[in-house]
Amino acid sequence: MIWIDWAIVAAYLVFSLALGLYLSQQGSGSLVDFFVSGRSLPWWLAGTSMAATTFSIDTPLYIAGIVGNRGIAGNWEWWSFGIAHVVMIYVFARLWRRSEVITDAELTELRYGGATAAWLRGIKAFLFAVPINCIGIGYAMLAMVKVIDALQIWQSFGVEAGDNLKLLSVIGVSLLVLVYAGFSGLWGVVATDFFQFFLALLGAIIVAVAAVVNLGGMENLIQQVQATAGTDLLAFVPLDRPADGGWYRWSETAGISISTFFAYVFLQWWAFRRSDGGGEFIQRLVASKDEAEAEKAAWFFNILHYVLRTWPWVIVALAAVVIYPNLEDRELGYPMLMLDFLPPVLLGLVVASLLAAFMSTVSTLINWGASYLTNDLYGRFMRPNASQAELVLAGRIASIVVTGLGAVAAFYSQDVATVFRLVIAIGTGPGLVLILRWFWWRINAAAELASMVAGFLVGLVTSVVPLLTISDFGLRLLTTTAITTVIWVTAMLLTRPESDATLDAFYT
Repeated sequence: MIWIDWAIVAAYLVFSLALGLYLSQQGSGSLVDFFVSGRSLPWWLAGTSMAATTFSIDTPLYIAGIVGNRGIAGNWEWWSFGIAHVVMIYVFARLWRRSEVITDAELTELRYGGATAAWLRGIKAFLFAVPINCIGIGYAMLAMVKVIDALQIWQSFGVEAGDNLKLLSVIGVSLLVLVYAGFSGLWGVVATDFFQFFLALLGAIIVAVAAVVNLGGMENLIQQVQATAGTDLLAFVPLDRPADGGWYRWSETAGISISTFFAYVFLQWWAFRRSDGGGEFIQRLVASKDEAEAEKAAWFFNILHYVLRTWPWVIVALAAVVIYPNLEDRELGYPMLMLDFLPPVLLGLVVASLLAAFMSTVSTLINWGASYLTNDLYGRFMRPNASQAELVLAGRIASIVVTGLGAVAAFYSQDVATVFRLVIAIGTGPGLVLILRWFWWRINAAAELASMVAGFLVGLVTSVVPLLTISDFGLRLLTTTAITTVIWVTAMLLTRPESDATLDAFYT
């Protein structure tokens, strides 16, 4: 990178900070203003913000690793969530907006009653705000460190950077994000998200075009992928058809097992904790102007997330397989292509786009995590009579706490795809309860609490405890779901259903 590239990056950082601070007055009135934008977001802004939230700097690296190691079919690890997201459009978007909650944890005391509901709300808020959320911030920071390393950013200043220096530079960018996220709340987050998403998408397209042009066009790219890695890498699903034209069969060289593939398609989307929307998405849906706007936001998110931005990443990943056939860490293919094939100005623009992707996700996770700590712990249990001004101040302090915990998590993260799978594993299990609680009267607070805690513990144990780790990811998800289901069904049957008064109030 040369001076013009750094000027572009600096201009982007100044613009993001200025926009966030400009909107600081929008979020200072009340907790509703700070965390759900006064319920005034238009559909296009809410939908773009939802897409920006899932587009972090780790995402193109994650896709490069998945395609390089498991082929295009490996993307079903996240494509499978599209089933739940379509259900979100038609079923849950309007319901969440109608609930007028600030966080999804708050819904528990609308749906359930008594002390168990209060315990559920508090435990859920803590799990989402601290371990789950901070792991997410940690692996976003890890991806940023990888990009800094691959682009030799410190070396361009004549400084030989160690891992700690690279991580400190990432934390420095996170502190800049904290300034506008902490002052302006969700308004600052979604406004910057809008610009950050389209800048990040433009960056991905630029890298894809540069890679394809270097390889002589798409046709040559496909031929070289087949010559380098075989046809299996290009399969949409990991199936082979014999040369004699017989039945399709499971590919012997597929990067994912048959159990893992079927777990993605038939299990993961309804067993995961985002089955009825997902925390960050719910925050945008309840912040929409009305129910119709929430449904449109969910539609727009699906188009941006699954239709528009998938393919530039996949193309770059395939190009990296051809250009760097012996690359040990496939996740580094994306930043290496940037460094090798982008000229000045374009390089600065794409680095700014990766910063945009990083900042949009981190700002969301900071605001989202702080909403649980403030609304569901501090405001609910510690200071139930606190004024709105005190709660907004608590939200800003909670933003600082979440950022610090995320930085700690980054020190212990090593591999983006591995951490992503850990997030899926510890969130698998309660999904069916989250769907059924809207429609089945018998689901009670004990069932949801049991499913959430059991899913977290079983997913964690089978992922990180050496003697109990299940290496086949599909089998790990199936085991987690099965054990969790037995536990929550047992808990439900051994405890009383919710009272008629509680159920009637929720229905109304």
